[in-house]
Amino acid sequence: MPELPEVEVVRRGLERWISGRTVAEVTVLHPRAVRRHPAGAEDFASRLRGTVLGPARRRGKYLWLLLDDGGSLLGHLGMSGQLLVQPLDAPAETHLRVRIRLADDLGTELRFVDQRTFGGLSVHPCVPDGPDAAVGLPLPLAHIAPDPLEAAFDEDAFHAALRRRRTTIKRALLDQSLISGVGNIYADEALWRSRLHYDRPTATLTRPRTAELVGHIREVMNEALAVGGTSFDSLYVNVNGESGYFDRSLDAYGREDEPCRRCGTAIRRRPWMNRSSYYCPRCQRPPRPTAG
Repeated sequence: MPELPEVEVVRRGLERWISGRTVAEVTVLHPRAVRRHPAGAEDFASRLRGTVLGPARRRGKYLWLLLDDGGSLLGHLGMSGQLLVQPLDAPAETHLRVRIRLADDLGTELRFVDQRTFGGLSVHPCVPDGPDAAVGLPLPLAHIAPDPLEAAFDEDAFHAALRRRRTTIKRALLDQSLISGVGNIYADEALWRSRLHYDRPTATLTRPRTAELVGHIREVMNEALAVGGTSFDSLYVNVNGESGYFDRSLDAYGREDEPCRRCGTAIRRRPWMNRSSYYCPRCQRPPRPTAG
């Protein structure tokens, strides 16, 4: 699933190529693509028709375009969703789900392509986002925490929340109500850089350790952004259909049995919550069992 850096790459593409353009027509080719729009496909299309697509915004793994009527076009890429800016005469993709034609002569349109149909588009009203009421947040995202690249992210509040929770650090990093945008890949990478085991209890983290971890999360995400994100297959691409290549720079994720770049010990993979966790057994010592 695309994580924050990959979604931010897509957001930047939408900002460059789509923001400021007017919707002429919307065609929904698969109802699952708009299942998060409660009123259905016909209403989805009518709500967008004639609206001006405004600035592109992102929180965590969600992105949206503000609309000139005060609403928002919200997108979630799911496992395989792609928002592509394509020439009008380009052949339809095999898994094309929604086509948004634009009322200008630039010769391109916005397409939502999704092989596994876990992602989707929907239109929602906006609520004020913090003290800046001019920046709208789609209503379904009201419970999503700010992400570590946002100015609104509060490190002190995040640390206090970690200390209150009876959980482990990787579970906390994937909890979108605590911190948004961090998924399996970047959690493993930030934990490796911080020398923290994924099962470390959050209550044991000191304020400096939390600050170090957040710093490494930001660091690895910004490095990924600089090279277009992480692409392990053709399912994640930017709006122009190009893949990122941060997978070449990963230190932990996907490197089972390869030597740790710090100490040379073989990286291990362990099943974890229907996923996998990659870590160095020497650099990231497991927590000691508690008595009783």
